[in-house]
Amino acid sequence: MLIDDYVADLSRALAGPAGPKRDLVVEARDSLADAADALEAEGFDRAEAERLAVAEFGEVTEIAPGFQDELTAAAGRRLAALLFLSLPVSVLVWSAIWRLYPSSGTPWEDRPAWYGAVSHALDYVQAGAGVYGGIALLALGRGARWIRRPRAVTRSLGMTVMIALPVCGLLSSALTLTSGLPREFDRMLPVALAELVTSAFWGLLLYGAVRCLRLTRTGRPSLTV
Repeated sequence: MLIDDYVADLSRALAGPAGPKRDLVVEARDSLADAADALEAEGFDRAEAERLAVAEFGEVTEIAPGFQDELTAAAGRRLAALLFLSLPVSVLVWSAIWRLYPSSGTPWEDRPAWYGAVSHALDYVQAGAGVYGGIALLALGRGARWIRRPRAVTRSLGMTVMIALPVCGLLSSALTLTSGLPREFDRMLPVALAELVTSAFWGLLLYGAVRCLRLTRTGRPSLTV
């Protein structure tokens, strides 16, 4: 097998974030090319040099699992970073809005007794998920040398997001439906921007969670994601 064929097979065998995957494949190609150049300098023709370099590098089935672990960890780091940043930011943004509007003597006075408890629960869920994201980011980054199962950490991140988002959605809906706020509240520019940012964060988190769960399921991912 020549280098181009080998690299193509390796690329098809891998799944994960496009950037890190491309870097790994390019790194493999460069290593093979360097080895082939050295063999060619020793007197082998180019085709034979490439075949020997590929044979020395190892079968795709032997090399791909290690590369795939790196890609899975990279996907986990991306989701962990987003989780660490987005949910606490959402808490701060909405906390500021709730404090600024409405003022005293408004529908706030008609809130049900459990409103405050649900609001705090929403903050705790978001903040807790963000903290876990920070811990996982550290574990998959600088702590990777001590983590024996980065795949499990990546999968736990996906599960955390898949649980946290519906919980946050239900709690947010409960607060919105019982807040007694006028309809024009949603048309206020700060509120509209906060909703847009929150929706964007949630969409990215959902995409990242699905990718992490696919990469860590039993068996090889069937598609590049």
